[in-house]
Amino acid sequence: MSDDHVYMSLAEGHEDNARWAYGTGFEDPLHGVSTAVPDGVDRAELAELCLALADDALVSAQRLGEWTTRAPELEEEVALANIGLDLLGQARLLYARCGQVDGTGRGEDAYAYFRDADDFRNVTLAELPNGDFAFSMARLLVLASWRLAHFELLAGSADPVLAAIAAKGVKELTYHRQYAAEWVVRLGDGTEESHRRMQAGLDQVVPCLAELSAAHDAGEAVLAVLAQVTEAAGLSLADVPAAAAGAGRRGEHTEHLAPLLAELQSVARAHPEATW
Repeated sequence: MSDDHVYMSLAEGHEDNARWAYGTGFEDPLHGVSTAVPDGVDRAELAELCLALADDALVSAQRLGEWTTRAPELEEEVALANIGLDLLGQARLLYARCGQVDGTGRGEDAYAYFRDADDFRNVTLAELPNGDFAFSMARLLVLASWRLAHFELLAGSADPVLAAIAAKGVKELTYHRQYAAEWVVRLGDGTEESHRRMQAGLDQVVPCLAELSAAHDAGEAVLAVLAQVTEAAGLSLADVPAAAAGAGRRGEHTEHLAPLLAELQSVARAHPEATW
């Protein structure tokens, strides 16, 4: 493998964000941002977009949290927990914005804890079980690359709140992508067994690109990252399917989402309106 590690070039332009996740930051990304919906912005479309992006983040954060006490090393547990916190922070902001613009006035807890699986709009890749560490890293690489490309565009959104959320998210997602790329290269260019597992994980994830491309046209950006990373890792990239309307955005999910939500929502549903 070349000394010019692939993840270093992926982080170009974000040197100050290259090493750390941002879930524990205290800066309010919405400080001074008007919450009024600008003229010409379709409130229903804005709410739909915020809800889908929030669901992607919440479900992904829950899956990442499942690695706590199960990751290969303590350092990786901390890193994955921080990435999950970043995504949870994005979800909270997006849910709050959704409640402001969809006419319901609902808060973040209502969206996270009191909706059933068929009300969620996350892409199905986010809800699949973690599998082994190689699959989880392949999934993180794809989802982070896809979400980063999306957020880079949304940073210029006509809605100032969504633009601010996206601008903050770009910093976080740059790290997420870098972290995943490091592991894909490390495993792909490692032992025979780690290479086999990394290739298998990648092969499982690639078919899901069809749904991602349909949900947001960031396919070219994701493919460019995957090509760069797989070349450095000595992995092969299977043929990528054409964009196809994804079931997740329509509320059609795998059998894996409902159990995930049952665990996530159990305390809130057992003690509604509780405070502590």
